[in-house]
Amino acid sequence: MRALVTGATGFVGSAVARALLAAGAEVRALVRPESASPNLDGLPVEVARGDLTDPASLLRAAAGCDEVYHVAAHYFLWSRDSRDFYRVNVDGSRELVRAAAEAGARRIVYTSTVGTIGYPPDGRPGNEETPYELHQVKGHYKRSKYLAEKEILKLAAEGAPIVVVNPSAPMGPRDVKPTPTGKIVVDFARGKMPAYLDTGLNVVHVDDVAAGHLLAAAKGRVGERYILGHENLSLRQILEILSEIAGRPAPRIRMPYWVAYAASLGSHAAAFVTRGEPAIPLDAVRLAGKKMFFDPSKAIRELGFSPRPAREALEDAYRWFAEHGYL
Repeated sequence: MRALVTGATGFVGSAVARALLAAGAEVRALVRPESASPNLDGLPVEVARGDLTDPASLLRAAAGCDEVYHVAAHYFLWSRDSRDFYRVNVDGSRELVRAAAEAGARRIVYTSTVGTIGYPPDGRPGNEETPYELHQVKGHYKRSKYLAEKEILKLAAEGAPIVVVNPSAPMGPRDVKPTPTGKIVVDFARGKMPAYLDTGLNVVHVDDVAAGHLLAAAKGRVGERYILGHENLSLRQILEILSEIAGRPAPRIRMPYWVAYAASLGSHAAAFVTRGEPAIPLDAVRLAGKKMFFDPSKAIRELGFSPRPAREALEDAYRWFAEHGYL
């Protein structure tokens, strides 16, 4: 069996590629011409150079592949040109899925995000059926992924063999960027978190997210969504676990949301003057305005998804960052 993985140089994508190799699959990775790929070093992976904005390269990459895992995304909480989010995440995803279907892939797994799922008004964790409307979605990354998911589900309704997975907040090894969730670990370990916000995340090990992708391909129902997550933890709980792992005190000061929002506005103003990136992206603060708690029961029930404790995800993330000089 041959599988194409987009985003295989990244955090989740490289974990999916490794899981496929461990399962005996031949793996082809779509890699941008200018992209470095340390996460693929030493792996027996066929590299197909291409880009989500180049439809011809997608057709070449998908040719002969039995399964396609579309993990790649423009994943940032700030961008100088917001159109990049929609060119890559919406248009690129649509073209990739069309190419995979045209190539005859028997199963296409599309990696969405829990950012496309709503929050129940009574405070319970959201699930795949929790309604969410576009006007409620904040930030270009989440809006682009919301719109992309709608496009992908439309293609599934038209006959494309698509299953959607919605990872929560993956943590673990090989987070080379690092991602916004990985940055929590790095910033805490480097003493850059003197205070915390009253927010929360659903934490899951990145390798369990990868396993969930393969389970979705094998057992998922076409046109369905599956949350790949595990433990709902407040940011304070996450920092207390990291305190035990790293042997340094967790912050005790809770920062009011309005202070973080004002600091972000100041950060954006400074970035405008210096032509740099804001140190505190406004979208990151907006995301922290709600506890992003979710219920993965459907994936556990229908796919056999069985994630390990969140503490192991945090331990593995901390160990990898320490071993690779991030701390």
